[in-house]
Amino acid sequence: MDGSALPPPPSTGVPEFCYRHPNVETGVHCTRCGRPICPECMIPAPVGHQCPECVNEARREFRKGPGRRIAVANVRRQASATMVLLVAIFAMYVVEVISGGTGSLMSGPNPLKLINLGASVGLAQLPNGDIVGIANGQNWRLVSAMFLHAGLLHIAFNAYALWIFGSVVEQELGRVRFLLIYFVTGIVASAASYAFGPYFAVGVGASGAIFGIFGAFVTYNYRRRHLAVAAARLRGAVTLVVINMVLAFSIQGIDWRAHVGGFIAGLFAGFAAEGVGSASNRRLILVVGFVGLLAIAFALVMWRTSQLQDRFGPF
Repeated sequence: MDGSALPPPPSTGVPEFCYRHPNVETGVHCTRCGRPICPECMIPAPVGHQCPECVNEARREFRKGPGRRIAVANVRRQASATMVLLVAIFAMYVVEVISGGTGSLMSGPNPLKLINLGASVGLAQLPNGDIVGIANGQNWRLVSAMFLHAGLLHIAFNAYALWIFGSVVEQELGRVRFLLIYFVTGIVASAASYAFGPYFAVGVGASGAIFGIFGAFVTYNYRRRHLAVAAARLRGAVTLVVINMVLAFSIQGIDWRAHVGGFIAGLFAGFAAEGVGSASNRRLILVVGFVGLLAIAFALVMWRTSQLQDRFGPF
C-alpha cells in the first residue's frame, strides 16, 4: 500500500461485499485503497470514505513524519528553561537531603557537607587538612553554589521567585537570553559575595541569580514604562525592592552582598539582552554587555584572592 488515493473500480454489475464483512453487500469503496467497505467500516475522509486499515496507516505515517515534529516542538515549548532550572535545583536538594540525612530536610546539611557538595566559600580547611575554596582556585563554586540551598523554606522561597520572574523574563526575552542573564548575573552575585563578605562564610542559594533576573525584569519594564502593564509591574517591583532591603539588613544569615550584586548586574544584563538600534548593534551590545559582566566578576575574584594570599600566603 503506497498511501495514494485510488479511484473506485468501475462497476461490473457483479455484487460486491465488504472486505472486512464478507456477508454484507456494498457499493462503496475506500478512496485510499479502493476496496469495498460497508457502512460499519466507512470512516469519513476529506473526499469520500476510507477503511479502518487505511486510516490506521495514515495515522502511523503522520506520527512518524509531521506528527513527530509537532510533538517534539510541543515538548520543547513546554519544557521551558525556567522549569529545567527548577528541576535541577530540586534534584540537588534531594542530593543534599540524602547526604545530610532526614534531619537536613528543613534546615539543610551542615556547612561541611555543603562545602563538599559545592557551596561557595572563600577559604576553608577540611578536617583531613585539605585547603578548599575560591581563593584556592575552585572558581566553579561560583556556579555550583547556585544549585544548593540551606533548608526547605530557603528553596521554597527561591523556587517561587524564580518561577514568577523567570517565566516572565523568559517569555519576553527568549530562552537563550534568559539563561545568559541567570548564569552571568548569578556568577557576578557569587563574586560580589566572595569579594566583600567574610572569607570563611559558606554561601548557597539561587537568590543572587534570581535577583539578577529581577533586575532584568525591572529594566525590561522600565524601557516600556509608557505602557500600563509595564508601569504596574514597576510599581510592584519597587515595593519588592524595599521589602527585600528591609529583610536583608534585619535578618541575620541573608547574603545581601549577593543580592545587591545580582540585582545591579541584572539591571545591566536586561539592557544588554535587548540592546538598541539595528540587529547587528543589538548582537554587539549583547556580547559586549555579558562579557563585560563576566570580566567584572573575574576582576572581583582576582582582587579578593590577592587579598587573601597576602594575608595567609600561598595555598
